[in-house]
Amino acid sequence: MKLLPLFSSALVLALGSTAYAETTLTIATVNNGDMVRMQGLTDDFTAKNPDIKLQWVTLEENILRERVTTDIATKGGQFDVMTIGTYEVPIWAKNSWLLPLENLGDAYDVNDLLPAIRGGLSADGKLYAAPFYGESSFIMYRKDLMEKAGLTMPDAPTWDFVADAARKMTDRAADINGICLRGKAGWGENMAFLTAMSNSFGARWFDEAWKPQFDQPEWKSTLQFYVDLMKDAGPVGASSNGFNENLTLFQQGKCGMWIDATVAASFVTNAKESTVADKVGFALAPDKGLGKRGNWLWAWSLAIPAGSQKAEAAEKFISWATSKDYLALVAGKEGWANVPPGTRTSLYSNPEYQAAAPFAKMTLDSINAADPTHPTVKPVPYTGVQFVAIPEFAGMATTVGQLFSAALAGSTSVDDALAQAQQTVDREMKSAGYY
Repeated sequence: MKLLPLFSSALVLALGSTAYAETTLTIATVNNGDMVRMQGLTDDFTAKNPDIKLQWVTLEENILRERVTTDIATKGGQFDVMTIGTYEVPIWAKNSWLLPLENLGDAYDVNDLLPAIRGGLSADGKLYAAPFYGESSFIMYRKDLMEKAGLTMPDAPTWDFVADAARKMTDRAADINGICLRGKAGWGENMAFLTAMSNSFGARWFDEAWKPQFDQPEWKSTLQFYVDLMKDAGPVGASSNGFNENLTLFQQGKCGMWIDATVAASFVTNAKESTVADKVGFALAPDKGLGKRGNWLWAWSLAIPAGSQKAEAAEKFISWATSKDYLALVAGKEGWANVPPGTRTSLYSNPEYQAAAPFAKMTLDSINAADPTHPTVKPVPYTGVQFVAIPEFAGMATTVGQLFSAALAGSTSVDDALAQAQQTVDREMKSAGYY
């Protein structure tokens, strides 16, 4: 009986200790479907980690970027976990704004992360963000229109084949455009596509001394090819079309081919949304015979700001959300087709996933073909495939995107657009102190 008071005291102390140790993580994330689904499944995490509570700040993509960038640059300390992209990670890691992820646990299997995705989220050999969802870009095409044109799409086509096929598939009277490509201005719209395309043409944003290269013949070849192809085989008003507009055109059966994000595959093959769902084939983004393809690489990822006082708990959460167990959790509740794609090798060798996602192999091949550390034919001082991982890129690429969109619309010439791009970027780089 004398043990009871002692036990009671111990229990009070234990409860007090648990209450004291309880940690609340504030997580900033984007409002896309995969992230929203994750929030609905976090009971699994809190059941395994009862001393950690989660507080979500879910934002639209552009607002998220503004909020987390301001917070981390000013050391505001509002967030313990941030959702950031492949563009931000190497820049922020270099600025010592992020903590390296070195304690994800023995079962995490970091070597299972797709090498291209892992490379894009690493700096100096250390992983600074864990990928929740990844993508590349590839060709989605109409098999029936390709056959009608008397052609067979190779798994790995050239730009010359794509251009020839696009012109042959175009049927203006039937409102069918041979090819739909991004034309809307923006660093994440037309410049994502054109920067990736330029890699395959041997172009680059900067040489090894950070001098802009828009006055070089490789950029002239890229932009002239793009403008000519879209004039002959693209939709009317293409300079206003981004991802969403081209998705709608393709689903309506108005595009013979579309080169864009691999995540679009599930939308164009969904019979509830696409009129051509049973007619879609996939191929790698084209090359120009120079050893690089015109596909990009992106990942929405989770990272810990250097100022967080709850790094241990934050890393536990990141490990859970980006683990193989999480993929199995989603598959068990909502089917393999709904698991976050593009992050782990094991997912693409899973027969159940292969059966649920017929585009899985081409998605994996596209991701693996992108190398953010060697994105171009010639050497460059930067990382990034469809962007340059420097703080100044977003602003400069937005301006260049407006110039190139104007060239597509015909309101300026290719030569003038390139000359203005060279002048603008040169001025910005000098101002920023690169040379």
